[in-house]
Amino acid sequence: MQFGFTMAPGRGGTDLILEQVAQRLIAAGLCPAGTAQINTERPDAGPCDMDVLVLPTGPRICISQSLGAGARGCRLDPEALENAVSLVQARLPQSDCLIVNKFGRHEAEGRGFRAVIGDAVAMGLPVMVGLNALNAPAFDEFSGGLAAEVAPDVTAISDWLLSNIAARRPANRVA
Repeated sequence: MQFGFTMAPGRGGTDLILEQVAQRLIAAGLCPAGTAQINTERPDAGPCDMDVLVLPTGPRICISQSLGAGARGCRLDPEALENAVSLVQARLPQSDCLIVNKFGRHEAEGRGFRAVIGDAVAMGLPVMVGLNALNAPAFDEFSGGLAAEVAPDVTAISDWLLSNIAARRPANRVA
């Protein structure tokens, strides 16, 4: 199975790595589907704003919502996330691989990118997912323990995706 995940230490580390991987693949002439998360620090020192870039060329969608200074709940905007999901789903057939910035709470609960990930796996596309420890048990259940862990390193993830992309292409097809 061409299904992998990565977990980087520190807040936002996985986001930065997967965004760099996506840009590396695009620069190599490939067409990844998925999302790269872009976090923007806020001037009020509150939690960062979260945007996703729908790969490969956009749009950039804000997936966080402002809940006010004292709010403690989840700031994810589910409607914005589902908009990104539908755009990614539409791009799967023309793509070389799928990169999903995070298997988060929505995916753990059966929503978000979960169906897109399943569709990509069923299509034989290489899939790379960002993961955090909080959602690891749900991801393990979803993947049946068959997803490969790849070191949280731009070169390691890029090489893993490139080798899996090459393995699914006919010998006469050029990148």
